Amino acid sequence: MRAVQITEFGGPEVMRLVDLPDPVAGDGQVLVEVDRAGVNYGDTHNVENSYLAPAKLPLIPGGEVIGRTAEGRRVIALIDSGGYASKVVAAPERLFDVPEDISSGDALALICQGTTAWHILKTSARIQPGESVVVHAAAGGVGSLAVQLAKAFGAGTVIATASTEDKRKLALDLGADVAVDGAPEGLAERLREANGGKRIDVVLEMVGGPVFDDSLSVLAPFGRIVAYGSAGRVQPTPVLPAKLMRGSQSIVGFWLIDCLRNPGALIQEPFDQMVELVRAGTLRPQIGGEYPMSASRTAHEDLRARRTVGKLVLDPAL
Repeated sequence: MRAVQITEFGGPEVMRLVDLPDPVAGDGQVLVEVDRAGVNYGDTHNVENSYLAPAKLPLIPGGEVIGRTAEGRRVIALIDSGGYASKVVAAPERLFDVPEDISSGDALALICQGTTAWHILKTSARIQPGESVVVHAAAGGVGSLAVQLAKAFGAGTVIATASTEDKRKLALDLGADVAVDGAPEGLAERLREANGGKRIDVVLEMVGGPVFDDSLSVLAPFGRIVAYGSAGRVQPTPVLPAKLMRGSQSIVGFWLIDCLRNPGALIQEPFDQMVELVRAGTLRPQIGGEYPMSASRTAHEDLRARRTVGKLVLDPAL
């Protein structure tokens, strides 16, 4: 089979297209012929071995694919690694059925970015009707869906941040009430101004460093900041419990891997509900690029350089 493999940790330059023996499904495994592989920001951490779970060499990156089983069942498979390949094996409990009328790109956007956006809003932030919400990186895979879901869940003012005018326009087109520059300098002031001078109820944060610090500084009493990434690769200032106590504020972490402890309830059910929102036109996944698998290095370079929007996918046939 064709696959992208790394034999040393580093940046996109360590990724190589290779031919490998086909995987063989063992007991309790299912072989999936891959139609498209999803690219996630976490993959860039995985390649350099800086992710939450340590990686081992040699490594085929990628944690999600869509394809078909030998019986013709159309599924998404969530795997620990091995997704950048034309074939994968997966545990049956990590296979999720995909309707035929949903495109491969849309399905991949919903299964990881969509369920992440769903849970950081509903499960972690416990969003309430009328609350103000800041969505950082609002043109990205999670952010572009979180803007739309926040509105669908009854949020009041949705404030999007993004690095370019085009990305801010996209966030507004997707339903954000206000879109501001996400650069750290002066961010706290821009966020409060965007919310009419008031503090913010919920912040969805995946940058880290000073963006996290400024986001925490504008939280309202009983406000929640949900940390679900560290794209800036810089840690925020440590937070003392007394600081949170003074405003009855919360910092909540989220990692989609934890949802695999109960995949039916925590992944398949939100996925199915989002499929219905897509069919109704309420939710529009953004496919920011479909790359040949031979150009996976370029996909990572574009993602790390913030040149992309929405969900990126790889075609293993090219």
